Amino acid sequence: MLAQNKKLKRVTMSAPLATAAEPIAVLEPSDISCRNTAAFALTVVRDGVITGEGPTTRGRVHFSRALDADDAAWCERILTATAVEHQPVSRAEAEALFEIDAAAAERSDNGRFDDLLAKAVVHHAASASGLPVPPRTVALSAETAIESWVPSQAVNVDTEVLEWIATQMRGKRRGNRTLMALVATVVGATLPFTQLPKVFDTGM
Repeated sequence: MLAQNKKLKRVTMSAPLATAAEPIAVLEPSDISCRNTAAFALTVVRDGVITGEGPTTRGRVHFSRALDADDAAWCERILTATAVEHQPVSRAEAEALFEIDAAAAERSDNGRFDDLLAKAVVHHAASASGLPVPPRTVALSAETAIESWVPSQAVNVDTEVLEWIATQMRGKRRGNRTLMALVATVVGATLPFTQLPKVFDTGM
């Protein structure tokens, strides 16, 4: 039994090493096969933002805890890969974006990531609430005004989704006002706009 436990422990400890070699293989949009691999690829971008190193930072100077236009472009390419273009943004993908947002203390992307984050989160929230959403290449595009596809009045909004968003945003040093306003649009039928700052409690 002792020998078996030692063997199990060795296998468990080696698991992260097995996944460490995988990110490069799923970074390119053509290699993304589903929303799970897209979410995984986004965590590679997150790691690059945190450390300033890795496959998403090669060929340019990249400081740790910084997010630049190339990082935002990586996120957009991953999120709009052909395999996931016509699927709603998943919870795992949205959470990975929130992690990137939290990791990036410095920004030099002209606001593109904040725009992408807001659109992706609302895309997920609307879909999870049973509302129709356009393809990602339309919804997440910098050229598309989110007001053109976000429903003006939501019916039967999933309050669990609202609570999840509130949990993600609560206490963040940087508040995404665009996201707050957009979520207010989607959940307006459930919660008055005046109550949203209390729900999110972003400290802005």
